[in-house]
Amino acid sequence: MATTWLDISVPLHTGMVHWPDNPPVRISRMLDIERGDQCNVSVLSMGSHTGTHMDAPVHWIRDGKGIDTLPPDATIGPARVIEIHDTVSVKPEELRPHALQRGERVLLKTPNSIRCWGTDTFIEDFVFISREAAAYLVSCGVQTIGIDYLSVGGFQTDAAETHRMLLEGGIWVIEGLNLAQAQPGTYELVCLPLRIVGGDGAPARALLRQEGK
Repeated sequence: MATTWLDISVPLHTGMVHWPDNPPVRISRMLDIERGDQCNVSVLSMGSHTGTHMDAPVHWIRDGKGIDTLPPDATIGPARVIEIHDTVSVKPEELRPHALQRGERVLLKTPNSIRCWGTDTFIEDFVFISREAAAYLVSCGVQTIGIDYLSVGGFQTDAAETHRMLLEGGIWVIEGLNLAQAQPGTYELVCLPLRIVGGDGAPARALLRQEGK
């Protein structure tokens, strides 16, 4: 029986959107069969928080854990996609009706998925997780939270506050998802970042499979 997986990762390519003060994305061939080399070998140059990626506690917390300490069950297993309609930020009022449970993996589908990924220009007013919502997620004991643009915190507000609340609260963070094709509901999630020793973050591949399919 065929298994249908939905890839919710953002493809990496030269010149793609990145956080403004992070390195630009450059992917080039160091060795190229078309130039007479025996094989193709590429050089990847980009920041560790490019495209679909995960944050480690050390990204915002001095002496925090690196991405290589991620327990696999934080990002492999059942996950809920929750649709967010607020066009400014995720707020507790929109999360409470979903009765979040301790240990849940939660992916937030905001207007970002449709609006932000169609351009390589950075969108400053993306929907982010407010500090109040971050505190609420910690109080619920959520294990993992995902968002569909480059940061759980805002560009102009709640950047450090949201990140620190989530990471200090023991929540693993996935950023840069594209949930445009994912309907709200429960899925099986597989998301694995590169195992960089002491890494503040790492690119990841994220997949969803509808439960029961």
